[in-house]
Amino acid sequence: MLPGIERQPRKKLEPSPERLLAVLHRWRDEAVKAGRTITRIAVAFEAGRDGFWLARWLEARGVEAHVIHASSVTVSREHRRAKTDRLDTELLKRGFLGWLRGERGHCSMARVPTIAEEDAKRPSRKRDCLVGERTRIVNRIKSTLARLGIRSFKPTLRKAADRLATVRTPEGMPLPPNTLAELQRDMVRLDLVVSQIREIEEARQKRLERQHETGPHAMVRLLARIVGVGVETADMLVHEVLTRPMRDRRAVARYAGLTGSPDESGAQRREQGLARAGNARVRRGMIQLAWRFLMFQKDSALAVWYRARTADSRIGTRKTMIVALARKLIIALWRLVTTGEALEGVVLRPAS
Repeated sequence: MLPGIERQPRKKLEPSPERLLAVLHRWRDEAVKAGRTITRIAVAFEAGRDGFWLARWLEARGVEAHVIHASSVTVSREHRRAKTDRLDTELLKRGFLGWLRGERGHCSMARVPTIAEEDAKRPSRKRDCLVGERTRIVNRIKSTLARLGIRSFKPTLRKAADRLATVRTPEGMPLPPNTLAELQRDMVRLDLVVSQIREIEEARQKRLERQHETGPHAMVRLLARIVGVGVETADMLVHEVLTRPMRDRRAVARYAGLTGSPDESGAQRREQGLARAGNARVRRGMIQLAWRFLMFQKDSALAVWYRARTADSRIGTRKTMIVALARKLIIALWRLVTTGEALEGVVLRPAS
Protein backbone atom coordinates (compact mmCIF):
# COMPACT_ATOMS: atom_id res chain seq x y z
CA MET A 1 0.00 0.00 0.00
CA LEU A 2 1.62 3.23 -1.19
CA PRO A 3 0.52 6.62 0.19
CA GLY A 4 -0.19 9.15 -2.52
CA ILE A 5 -0.44 6.49 -5.24
CA GLU A 6 -3.88 5.66 -6.52
CA ARG A 7 -2.92 2.24 -7.86
CA GLN A 8 -2.03 -0.57 -5.47
CA PRO A 9 1.04 -2.24 -7.01
CA ARG A 10 1.56 -5.97 -6.90
CA LYS A 11 4.62 -7.73 -8.19
CA LYS A 12 5.73 -11.35 -8.26
CA LEU A 13 9.43 -11.82 -7.59
CA GLU A 14 11.84 -14.70 -7.62
CA PRO A 15 13.14 -15.58 -4.13
CA SER A 16 15.78 -12.83 -3.99
CA PRO A 17 16.00 -10.46 -1.00
CA GLU A 18 18.00 -7.93 -3.04
CA ARG A 19 15.23 -7.69 -5.64
CA LEU A 20 12.64 -7.31 -2.88
CA LEU A 21 14.59 -4.47 -1.25
CA ALA A 22 15.04 -2.75 -4.61
CA VAL A 23 11.28 -2.89 -5.27
CA LEU A 24 10.53 -1.48 -1.82
CA HIS A 25 12.93 1.41 -2.38
CA ARG A 26 11.44 2.08 -5.84
CA TRP A 27 7.94 2.22 -4.38
CA ARG A 28 9.20 4.54 -1.64
CA ASP A 29 10.68 6.87 -4.25
CA GLU A 30 7.35 6.90 -6.13
CA ALA A 31 5.52 7.96 -2.95
CA VAL A 32 8.10 10.70 -2.32
CA LYS A 33 7.61 12.02 -5.87
CA ALA A 34 3.87 12.12 -5.19
CA GLY A 35 4.56 14.57 -2.34
CA ARG A 36 4.39 12.21 0.63
CA THR A 37 7.00 11.95 3.40
CA ILE A 38 7.99 8.34 4.02
CA THR A 39 9.52 7.64 7.43
CA ARG A 40 8.63 3.98 7.74
CA ILE A 41 8.56 0.90 5.51
CA ALA A 42 6.62 -2.02 7.00
CA VAL A 43 6.65 -5.50 5.48
CA ALA A 44 4.84 -8.67 6.56
CA PHE A 45 4.90 -12.25 5.34
CA GLU A 46 3.53 -15.59 6.50
CA ALA A 47 5.58 -17.84 8.75
CA GLY A 48 6.76 -20.93 6.90
CA ARG A 49 9.65 -23.17 5.97
CA ASP A 50 12.06 -20.31 5.32
CA GLY A 51 11.96 -19.28 8.96
CA PHE A 52 12.94 -15.78 10.07
CA TRP A 53 16.13 -15.01 8.13
CA LEU A 54 14.37 -12.62 5.73
CA ALA A 55 12.88 -10.62 8.61
CA ARG A 56 16.32 -10.26 10.20
CA TRP A 57 17.85 -9.34 6.82
CA LEU A 58 15.28 -6.60 6.22
CA GLU A 59 15.53 -5.26 9.78
CA ALA A 60 19.29 -4.88 9.34
CA ARG A 61 18.59 -2.66 6.29
CA GLY A 62 16.08 -0.38 7.98
CA VAL A 63 12.86 -2.13 6.95
CA GLU A 64 10.29 -2.97 9.63
CA ALA A 65 9.58 -6.68 9.08
CA HIS A 66 6.86 -8.78 10.71
CA VAL A 67 6.07 -12.50 10.46
CA ILE A 68 2.37 -13.41 10.53
CA HIS A 69 1.09 -16.56 12.18
CA ALA A 70 -0.61 -18.24 9.25
CA SER A 71 -3.27 -19.86 11.44
CA SER A 72 -4.23 -16.50 12.98
CA VAL A 73 -5.62 -15.05 9.74
CA THR A 74 -9.39 -15.43 9.43
CA VAL A 75 -10.50 -17.07 6.18
CA SER A 76 -13.86 -17.80 4.62
CA ARG A 77 -15.54 -20.98 5.80
CA GLU A 78 -17.25 -21.70 2.52
CA HIS A 79 -17.15 -25.32 1.42
CA ARG A 80 -15.23 -24.53 -1.76
CA ARG A 81 -13.69 -21.09 -1.61
CA ALA A 82 -11.51 -19.48 -4.25
CA LYS A 83 -7.82 -19.39 -3.39
CA THR A 84 -5.22 -17.57 -5.47
CA ASP A 85 -2.04 -15.63 -4.72
CA ARG A 86 -3.88 -12.36 -5.41
CA LEU A 87 -6.70 -13.21 -2.97
CA ASP A 88 -4.24 -14.40 -0.32
CA THR A 89 -2.24 -11.18 -0.69
CA GLU A 90 -5.36 -9.07 -0.19
CA LEU A 91 -6.32 -11.13 2.85
CA LEU A 92 -2.90 -10.74 4.44
CA LYS A 93 -2.82 -7.02 3.62
CA ARG A 94 -6.18 -6.40 5.33
CA GLY A 95 -5.06 -8.31 8.39
CA PHE A 96 -1.70 -6.54 8.52
CA LEU A 97 -3.23 -3.07 8.21
CA GLY A 98 -5.69 -3.87 10.99
CA TRP A 99 -2.84 -5.09 13.18
CA LEU A 100 -0.84 -1.90 12.49
CA ARG A 101 -3.86 0.16 13.55
CA GLY A 102 -3.88 -1.71 16.85
CA GLU A 103 -7.19 -3.47 16.26
CA ARG A 104 -7.62 -6.86 17.89
CA GLY A 105 -8.52 -10.05 16.07
CA HIS A 106 -7.04 -9.36 12.65
CA CYS A 107 -3.90 -11.49 12.99
CA SER A 108 -1.05 -12.22 15.37
CA MET A 109 2.68 -11.88 14.82
CA ALA A 110 5.43 -14.35 15.56
CA ARG A 111 8.39 -13.11 17.53
CA VAL A 112 11.50 -12.97 15.36
CA PRO A 113 14.32 -14.77 17.25
CA THR A 114 17.99 -14.03 16.89
CA ILE A 115 20.33 -16.46 15.17
CA ALA A 116 21.84 -17.38 18.55
CA GLU A 117 18.39 -18.17 19.98
CA GLU A 118 17.50 -20.35 17.01
CA ASP A 119 20.85 -22.13 17.14
CA ALA A 120 20.50 -22.85 20.87
CA LYS A 121 17.40 -24.98 20.13
CA ARG A 122 19.14 -27.21 17.60
CA PRO A 123 20.93 -29.70 19.95
CA SER A 124 17.76 -30.57 21.89
CA ARG A 125 15.64 -30.87 18.75
CA LYS A 126 18.27 -32.95 16.97
CA ARG A 127 18.50 -35.25 19.97
CA ASP A 128 14.72 -35.75 19.84
CA CYS A 129 15.00 -36.75 16.17
CA LEU A 130 17.86 -39.14 16.92
CA VAL A 131 16.00 -40.75 19.83
CA GLY A 132 13.05 -41.34 17.53
CA GLU A 133 15.37 -42.81 14.90
CA ARG A 134 16.95 -45.08 17.51
CA THR A 135 13.53 -46.36 18.53
CA ARG A 136 12.57 -47.04 14.91
CA ILE A 137 15.78 -48.98 14.24
CA VAL A 138 15.43 -51.07 17.40
CA ASN A 139 11.80 -51.87 16.57
CA ARG A 140 12.75 -52.82 13.03
CA ILE A 141 15.45 -55.20 14.26
CA LYS A 142 13.11 -56.80 16.76
CA SER A 143 10.39 -57.20 14.11
CA THR A 144 12.82 -58.86 11.71
CA LEU A 145 13.91 -61.35 14.38
CA ALA A 146 10.34 -61.95 15.57
CA ARG A 147 9.41 -63.24 12.11
CA LEU A 148 11.99 -65.98 12.68
CA GLY A 149 10.76 -66.74 16.20
CA ILE A 150 13.64 -64.99 18.00
CA ARG A 151 12.55 -62.74 20.86
CA SER A 152 15.47 -62.82 23.31
CA PHE A 153 17.89 -60.68 21.29
CA LYS A 154 18.45 -57.16 22.68
CA PRO A 155 19.84 -54.75 20.05
CA THR A 156 20.71 -52.06 22.60
CA LEU A 157 23.39 -54.14 24.38
CA ARG A 158 26.99 -53.09 23.86
CA LYS A 159 28.09 -56.27 22.10
CA ALA A 160 24.81 -56.97 20.32
CA ALA A 161 26.40 -56.66 16.84
CA ASP A 162 28.99 -59.36 17.67
CA ARG A 163 26.24 -61.73 18.88
CA LEU A 164 24.29 -61.64 15.62
CA ALA A 165 26.42 -64.36 14.03
CA THR A 166 25.70 -66.72 16.95
CA VAL A 167 21.92 -66.21 17.03
CA ARG A 168 19.91 -69.35 16.21
CA THR A 169 16.28 -69.79 15.24
CA PRO A 170 14.02 -72.11 17.30
CA GLU A 171 14.81 -74.82 14.72
CA GLY A 172 18.51 -74.48 15.55
CA MET A 173 19.36 -72.89 12.19
CA PRO A 174 21.57 -69.79 11.80
CA LEU A 175 20.08 -66.58 10.44
CA PRO A 176 19.54 -66.57 6.66
CA PRO A 177 22.32 -64.67 4.85
CA ASN A 178 20.16 -61.83 3.49
CA THR A 179 18.44 -61.35 6.83
CA LEU A 180 21.81 -61.36 8.61
CA ALA A 181 23.17 -58.72 6.19
CA GLU A 182 20.07 -56.57 6.75
CA LEU A 183 20.42 -56.80 10.53
CA GLN A 184 24.11 -55.94 10.36
CA ARG A 185 23.32 -52.81 8.35
CA ASP A 186 20.69 -51.85 10.90
CA MET A 187 23.17 -52.39 13.73
CA VAL A 188 25.66 -50.07 12.00
CA ARG A 189 22.96 -47.40 11.75
CA LEU A 190 22.05 -47.95 15.40
CA ASP A 191 25.66 -47.55 16.53
CA LEU A 192 25.95 -44.31 14.54
CA VAL A 193 22.73 -42.87 16.00
CA VAL A 194 23.72 -43.82 19.56
CA SER A 195 27.16 -42.23 19.12
CA GLN A 196 25.59 -39.00 17.82
CA ILE A 197 23.21 -38.87 20.79
CA ARG A 198 26.19 -39.32 23.10
CA GLU A 199 28.08 -36.52 21.33
CA ILE A 200 25.18 -34.09 21.76
CA GLU A 201 24.83 -34.92 25.46
CA GLU A 202 28.57 -34.58 26.11
CA ALA A 203 28.74 -31.25 24.27
CA ARG A 204 25.78 -29.95 26.29
CA GLN A 205 27.39 -31.00 29.56
CA LYS A 206 30.62 -29.21 28.60
CA ARG A 207 28.70 -26.02 27.81
CA LEU A 208 26.92 -26.16 31.16
CA GLU A 209 30.21 -26.64 33.02
CA ARG A 210 31.99 -23.92 31.05
CA GLN A 211 29.24 -21.26 31.19
CA HIS A 212 27.27 -22.34 34.23
CA GLU A 213 26.56 -18.81 35.52
CA THR A 214 25.45 -17.10 32.30
CA GLY A 215 21.93 -16.65 30.94
CA PRO A 216 20.15 -19.81 29.82
CA HIS A 217 22.82 -22.10 31.28
CA ALA A 218 22.09 -20.81 34.79
CA MET A 219 18.37 -21.50 34.21
CA VAL A 220 19.13 -25.05 33.07
CA ARG A 221 21.22 -25.76 36.16
CA LEU A 222 18.52 -24.28 38.40
CA LEU A 223 15.76 -26.44 36.90
CA ALA A 224 17.97 -29.54 36.93
CA ARG A 225 18.23 -29.19 40.72
CA ILE A 226 14.53 -30.07 41.05
CA VAL A 227 14.21 -33.79 41.81
CA GLY A 228 12.39 -35.36 38.88
CA VAL A 229 13.62 -32.85 36.28
CA GLY A 230 16.54 -34.09 34.18
CA VAL A 231 19.08 -32.03 32.27
CA GLU A 232 17.45 -32.87 28.93
CA THR A 233 14.01 -31.67 30.07
CA ALA A 234 15.49 -28.55 31.67
CA ASP A 235 17.45 -27.72 28.51
CA MET A 236 14.38 -28.16 26.33
CA LEU A 237 12.15 -25.99 28.54
CA VAL A 238 14.70 -23.20 28.84
CA HIS A 239 15.48 -22.85 25.15
CA GLU A 240 11.94 -23.49 23.90
CA VAL A 241 9.85 -21.38 26.26
CA LEU A 242 11.46 -20.02 29.44
CA THR A 243 13.93 -17.66 27.73
CA ARG A 244 11.21 -16.09 25.59
CA PRO A 245 9.83 -12.74 26.81
CA MET A 246 6.33 -13.60 28.02
CA ARG A 247 3.71 -11.06 29.05
CA ASP A 248 2.09 -13.06 31.83
CA ARG A 249 1.24 -16.58 33.00
CA ARG A 250 -1.58 -16.91 30.47
CA ALA A 251 0.86 -16.29 27.64
CA VAL A 252 3.14 -19.00 29.04
CA ALA A 253 0.29 -21.52 29.16
CA ARG A 254 -0.86 -20.61 25.64
CA TYR A 255 2.62 -20.96 24.17
CA ALA A 256 2.99 -24.34 25.85
CA GLY A 257 -0.28 -25.47 24.22
CA LEU A 258 -1.85 -26.32 27.57
CA THR A 259 -4.98 -24.18 27.33
CA GLY A 260 -8.46 -25.46 26.64
CA SER A 261 -10.76 -24.85 23.67
CA PRO A 262 -14.30 -24.23 24.96
CA ASP A 263 -17.31 -24.60 22.69
CA GLU A 264 -20.21 -22.47 23.89
CA SER A 265 -23.41 -21.72 22.01
CA GLY A 266 -26.44 -20.52 23.93
CA ALA A 267 -27.08 -22.90 26.78
CA GLN A 268 -24.74 -25.54 25.36
CA ARG A 269 -21.31 -25.58 26.93
CA ARG A 270 -18.66 -28.21 26.45
CA GLU A 271 -14.89 -28.50 26.43
CA GLN A 272 -13.20 -29.74 23.26
CA GLY A 273 -9.89 -30.56 24.94
CA LEU A 274 -6.48 -29.01 24.43
CA ALA A 275 -6.23 -26.27 21.85
CA ARG A 276 -2.84 -27.65 20.70
CA ALA A 277 -2.01 -24.28 19.20
CA GLY A 278 1.33 -23.83 20.95
CA ASN A 279 4.68 -25.56 20.98
CA ALA A 280 4.04 -29.29 20.60
CA ARG A 281 7.48 -30.20 21.95
CA VAL A 282 6.85 -28.24 25.16
CA ARG A 283 3.35 -29.69 25.51
CA ARG A 284 4.54 -33.29 25.25
CA GLY A 285 7.44 -32.65 27.60
CA MET A 286 5.26 -30.99 30.22
CA ILE A 287 2.67 -33.81 30.23
CA GLN A 288 5.48 -36.32 30.80
CA LEU A 289 7.07 -34.09 33.44
CA ALA A 290 3.75 -33.75 35.27
CA TRP A 291 3.50 -37.55 35.71
CA ARG A 292 7.14 -37.68 36.89
CA PHE A 293 6.47 -34.79 39.25
CA LEU A 294 3.80 -36.83 41.01
CA MET A 295 6.31 -39.65 41.51
CA PHE A 296 9.28 -37.63 42.78
CA GLN A 297 7.58 -34.66 44.49
CA LYS A 298 4.74 -36.34 46.40
CA ASP A 299 4.77 -33.80 49.23
CA SER A 300 4.80 -30.68 47.06
CA ALA A 301 1.82 -28.32 47.02
CA LEU A 302 1.07 -29.11 43.38
CA ALA A 303 1.05 -32.86 43.97
CA VAL A 304 -1.26 -32.43 46.99
CA TRP A 305 -3.54 -30.24 44.86
CA TYR A 306 -3.68 -32.93 42.16
CA ARG A 307 -4.45 -35.78 44.59
CA ALA A 308 -7.22 -33.76 46.25
CA ARG A 309 -8.98 -33.30 42.92
CA THR A 310 -8.56 -36.88 41.74
CA ALA A 311 -9.69 -38.59 44.91
CA ASP A 312 -12.52 -40.33 43.03
CA SER A 313 -9.82 -42.39 41.16
CA ARG A 314 -11.62 -42.06 37.85
CA ILE A 315 -9.37 -42.36 34.81
CA GLY A 316 -11.09 -39.50 33.02
CA THR A 317 -10.57 -37.18 35.97
CA ARG A 318 -6.89 -38.07 36.24
CA LYS A 319 -6.24 -37.45 32.55
CA THR A 320 -8.00 -34.11 32.66
CA MET A 321 -6.30 -32.94 35.82
CA ILE A 322 -2.80 -33.98 34.67
CA VAL A 323 -3.11 -31.32 31.97
CA ALA A 324 -4.11 -28.78 34.61
CA LEU A 325 -1.12 -29.87 36.69
CA ALA A 326 1.19 -29.49 33.69
CA ARG A 327 -0.18 -25.97 33.12
CA LYS A 328 0.35 -24.98 36.74
CA LEU A 329 3.82 -26.55 36.69
CA ILE A 330 5.07 -24.67 33.61
CA ILE A 331 3.84 -21.40 35.12
CA ALA A 332 5.58 -22.21 38.41
CA LEU A 333 8.83 -23.04 36.60
CA TRP A 334 8.57 -19.80 34.60
CA ARG A 335 8.20 -17.82 37.81
CA LEU A 336 11.12 -19.71 39.35
CA VAL A 337 13.60 -18.79 36.60
CA THR A 338 12.33 -15.23 36.05
CA THR A 339 11.48 -13.95 39.54
CA GLY A 340 13.09 -16.56 41.81
CA GLU A 341 9.73 -17.58 43.34
CA ALA A 342 10.29 -21.07 44.75
CA LEU A 343 7.87 -23.95 44.32
CA GLU A 344 6.18 -24.80 47.61
CA GLY A 345 7.24 -28.15 49.06
CA VAL A 346 9.55 -29.08 46.16
CA VAL A 347 12.68 -31.07 47.00
CA LEU A 348 15.92 -29.77 45.41
CA ARG A 349 19.22 -31.48 44.79
CA PRO A 350 22.30 -29.94 46.42
CA ALA A 351 23.87 -27.18 44.34
CA SER A 352 26.97 -28.40 42.50
